[in-house]
Amino acid sequence: MLLSSPNVQAVRAYLLDLQDRICQALEHQEATGGFNLYAEGASNAKFVADVWERPTEQGTHQNLGGGRSNVLQGGKVIEKGGVMFSHIVINHLPATATARHPELAGRQAQALGVSLVIHPTNPNVPTSHANVRMFIAEKEGYEPIWWFGGGFDLTPFYPVMEDCVHWHQVCHDLCAPFGSDVYPKFKTWCDEYFYLKHRNEQRGIGGLFYDDLNTLSMGWDFDKCFAFMQAVGDGYLKGIIPIFEKRKHTRYTEPQRNFQLYRRGRYVEYNLVYDRGTLFGLQSNGRIESILVSLPPLTGWEYRYEPIPGTPEFELTDFYLKPRDWLNLKA
Repeated sequence: MLLSSPNVQAVRAYLLDLQDRICQALEHQEATGGFNLYAEGASNAKFVADVWERPTEQGTHQNLGGGRSNVLQGGKVIEKGGVMFSHIVINHLPATATARHPELAGRQAQALGVSLVIHPTNPNVPTSHANVRMFIAEKEGYEPIWWFGGGFDLTPFYPVMEDCVHWHQVCHDLCAPFGSDVYPKFKTWCDEYFYLKHRNEQRGIGGLFYDDLNTLSMGWDFDKCFAFMQAVGDGYLKGIIPIFEKRKHTRYTEPQRNFQLYRRGRYVEYNLVYDRGTLFGLQSNGRIESILVSLPPLTGWEYRYEPIPGTPEFELTDFYLKPRDWLNLKA
């Protein structure tokens, strides 16, 4: 049986459509409003598209690709959100790529994907992150090397069990058509990846994470790997929109807002210290605004902060920020 061939243009078309659909769904959350400590109600804040091209290498006229960075700032429901599409050509792969995959040396590569981080204003709505991407490296006379990666994860500040179960149910259900072992494998990978070693702490309640998804790793041809990318990309909205709908009108206090800012500091720490995508972007001379758009607009640190036992702030790290079998916990 012949394996399906890589189709970069089909992946690109899907990713651009996904970016549009996610932005439209999140703009609807902004338009229908929510509780805001400082300016309650709806707003007409929109994602603003910033179309960019990657600078050509000195002495060449080669098109090295570019992207479309859609950013919403200063909304009443979403304080900052970035939904970023990029499709770039890489002539000289950075150390983060060749160290993990020595067989890529001497190949020209393309990397394309959609990556997003949404920082809501209301601390009862979690921060969410999603990423779906494809990588292909080619060399004349050789078969292309390609794989998919991505996933999505949730970082709550005042978690609700019902939301955690729902999030992981979405993860489980989108994985189910691809095999019963897929959800547990990629759920565990997510728990292990989004872990702050220096804090001995999970970043959030996890979700899915996968990398190097191709025929060698899973026995799937290109079409099946691409279908899984689409299931994950579409699954993000199925996971996050119901949580927005249930929690964005919940009232909160200024101390709770301050706790949200404190916990956002963990997000900054992770992205700048551990995140492979951030490191890859910096080492491949990526567009700095697109790489760091994931950072929250406001954050805070407090020296030796200790939550009071029995409070929701204590429960966050004592119970929720630990790898759990969420599907067998009652909401």
